[in-house]
Amino acid sequence: MDRTPEDVDLLVVGGGKAGKTLAMDRARAGQRVAMVERGMIGGTCINVACIPTKSLVASARARRVVTRARQLGLIAEAPVVSAESLREHKNGVVDGMVSLNHRQFLDSGMDFVLGRARFVAERTVEVALNDGGTRVLRGADAVINTGTVPHVPGIPGLAEAGALTSETLLRLERLPAHLIVIGGGTVGLEFADMFATFGSRVTLLVRGSRLLPGEDEDIALAVTELLTADGVEILFGRTAASVRRGADGRVTVGLSDGAEVSGDDVLVAVGRDPVTSDLALDVAGVRTDAAGFVVVDEHLAADAPHTWAAGDVAGSAQYTHISLDDYRILKANLAGGSRSTRDRLIPHTTFLSLDFARIGLTEGEARAAGHDVGVARLPVSAIPRARTMRETDGVWKAVVDNATERILGVAMLSPEAGETLATVHTAMVAGLPYTALRDMIITHPTMTEGLNLLFAKVEN
Repeated sequence: MDRTPEDVDLLVVGGGKAGKTLAMDRARAGQRVAMVERGMIGGTCINVACIPTKSLVASARARRVVTRARQLGLIAEAPVVSAESLREHKNGVVDGMVSLNHRQFLDSGMDFVLGRARFVAERTVEVALNDGGTRVLRGADAVINTGTVPHVPGIPGLAEAGALTSETLLRLERLPAHLIVIGGGTVGLEFADMFATFGSRVTLLVRGSRLLPGEDEDIALAVTELLTADGVEILFGRTAASVRRGADGRVTVGLSDGAEVSGDDVLVAVGRDPVTSDLALDVAGVRTDAAGFVVVDEHLAADAPHTWAAGDVAGSAQYTHISLDDYRILKANLAGGSRSTRDRLIPHTTFLSLDFARIGLTEGEARAAGHDVGVARLPVSAIPRARTMRETDGVWKAVVDNATERILGVAMLSPEAGETLATVHTAMVAGLPYTALRDMIITHPTMTEGLNLLFAKVEN
């Protein structure tokens, strides 16, 4: 077999958001680009994360609207939730986006290689092709963008009980009558709330004494109240010590306090592991940390020359929009620039029956950092648009610096909070004082108009 490497200008290993966007960009610019992907065309987000889960969130929210139709002046039959119908809806969205991505890959002119890559030298991989055979590819620059997979902890009996992950649950063979969720992070909260809305009984096991330990206590309490109102049973200060599936198919989780809880299925949602174990990165001179994430500097450069990493596998915040920003950094730095990840302002949204959107510092973080803090709180019921939708649950909170009038952070639990957050983000990036949003003329009645009300409540 000829093992002479095929030389390209850019070798991308893994087709996540950063990698695929960079590969298409450089190929369209006339460079020789090869991108190797194991088979998840479009990356984790499209196939098993953001897109399918948010498709199902849309279904859950639609059910929620129908069940309160009378509040909106309508008479509607009780909605019927079918695992098959949900799966068809989710698959239709995913398949369409996968097909679009595949077409874009080919149209860009890149060499799209389906197979499993393993480094055999610096910036050089041997690829076991999915359709048979091998290829050896070498890049003048190489980017590692292999992403992450759900972490499955070593809880006794967990694997044998057929525990679900955020990926396997998406296959939706049936709706569990009682779903036990291990983990109170973003993934656990979204699935817990979603399945409670679909009609499942849901028990959520949370290690700590409250949800969202990184948030201010008042915001964490508001999210807790929302989940509880939606039917989620939350057991705080409890972890799973063992799991077993009985002859009747029921799953029993032994808890750290000696109690037990039984259900139909158990979902484990306790973080994600980097996909690096079989890449032979040491052969490429690429260092990883104790958890397996690629070690990079603020420019996303790995230890080996002309080798980079991006997205989840590089330890970046695990959001697709951050992976996209990693692409921008790599694009600039491959062209000789010096763009950095330092001091990035990262927005994020957890998609429950309402959006929980946040950016910047919490009140506690702002005070700890020495700011002269001003705080504003607004019940969502005060926003006219929320009243027209009869969606008045939730709260908004803003933290500002009194000395500079700059916005330090915002947390929002409400309908359309993720969309409204972009206005706050823009103001923060532009360095505008909070008074700009307080006094800005905003269309009435919209949720964004609530920013006038929120920032008018700043307490110095």
